[in-house]
Amino acid sequence: MKTLLAKTNKYGKQSSLVLLINDVKEIPQAIVDANELKYIKQQLKNKNEVVALNHFPSWIFIVLQEKEKNAAKRLEKYRRNGTKVAEQANAEKLKDLVIVDLINQKEESLAFAEGMLLANYQFLKYFTKELKEKKNTLNKIEIVSDQVSIADVDELKTIVEGNMAARSFVNEPLATLSAVTFSDEITKLLSGTQAKVEVMNKKKIETLKMGGLLAVNKGSIDPPTFTIIEWKPENAKNKKPFIFVGKGVVFDTGGVNIKPGDYMNDMKSDMAGAAAVAGAMYTIAKNELPVYVIGLIPATDNRPDGNAYVPDDVITMFDGSTVEIKNTDAEGRLILADALAYAKKYKPELVIDLATLTGSAQRAIGIHGIVAMGKDSDKEFKKLGESGYRVHERLAHFPFWDEYDEEIKSPIADIKNLGGVNAGMITAGKFLAYFTDYPYIHLDIAGLAFLDKKDQYKPQGGTGVGVRLLYDFIKQKI
Repeated sequence: MKTLLAKTNKYGKQSSLVLLINDVKEIPQAIVDANELKYIKQQLKNKNEVVALNHFPSWIFIVLQEKEKNAAKRLEKYRRNGTKVAEQANAEKLKDLVIVDLINQKEESLAFAEGMLLANYQFLKYFTKELKEKKNTLNKIEIVSDQVSIADVDELKTIVEGNMAARSFVNEPLATLSAVTFSDEITKLLSGTQAKVEVMNKKKIETLKMGGLLAVNKGSIDPPTFTIIEWKPENAKNKKPFIFVGKGVVFDTGGVNIKPGDYMNDMKSDMAGAAAVAGAMYTIAKNELPVYVIGLIPATDNRPDGNAYVPDDVITMFDGSTVEIKNTDAEGRLILADALAYAKKYKPELVIDLATLTGSAQRAIGIHGIVAMGKDSDKEFKKLGESGYRVHERLAHFPFWDEYDEEIKSPIADIKNLGGVNAGMITAGKFLAYFTDYPYIHLDIAGLAFLDKKDQYKPQGGTGVGVRLLYDFIKQKI
């Protein structure tokens, strides 16, 4: 669901309002009476940061947060309070809300609006019954603020649109989102920008000898794609591009090493890394950030057909390296490796990949962050981590010691696609790093990309993780 967001300079007597305040004295006397003010003070005293008043047919929401010195934590609390207001607004069937910024803080007011917008997302495409009852009523949010500009509002709208596009990509089933369809949808998404999009078909991929992508695709009747998104504005601050690479496995059965039991559930989400790259490239290009950025998206499904690749196969990758296959369910790293090797042609400033790569990453830190590691990138890693705290998509920095390289050595090929039983998230990252010769960061988003149940403004299903992180990171380059 797309929620309208706009800046306004006024609101009517019947408008439903959200008052962001630092002190109850800031509440306009014309809005609440003495009894309501007493009630508000009591609720705030009881540590309720959001107080709702029914002014039928409108509502008044008072938001007064406890003081928080840490800027990242403070912004996240505003997002979460925005979520609370959005939820109650929908429960009360409100259509419009006006945020009145009485705190005179741009970042905080925008974070509150962001939380409302992100919380209002729904994926209702496949409901045919009771759709009206399920659909959120909140349709429009306006902001009254001396600190927030129209440009600020437009930027936030685009960031949220990019995140929601990624969520919807992840929520689509394979029946409607093959690799080819995915590339078509990415092209459609970017068509509203000045970014250049090129989609390589199977014939071109064969010509390039992308052995990893072709091997994973052997069991499928649907062809693979390799999508290149290039945003190169004339006023770019950098000559060498930043490159984002996203894993685009549109469905993962595990291949011949087929996933047992319930482990195949939700595997439509195995392209969440690719969805994040597409969403991030959209936000960067739409907001015309003066930074040269490229997105690379290899895409296929992974199925166990009669001609599928199998354990003990040896495949030749795009860069000529040979890989011994030990498990066909370690497929994401194969398609990413071809893309990472392809990235060398651009002589990049930095390459960041995003992938729902390992269950071990999810087991390590759960749903509260991103497993991250890299090489030759300490300065950029620090900046990316700072962005992670600002947007609350935090990075857990894992070691990348040389000893882990031993785990992926093969007795019959240059490298094998699976390490030992321990530290699987790190050996997977080491496999990918083998195909790089530039500053590199690997983000394993397996824990956060798809949720079994709602978590604040992150919905059940696809979360769009990575879009806001990458956008904030690139914005800091300006």
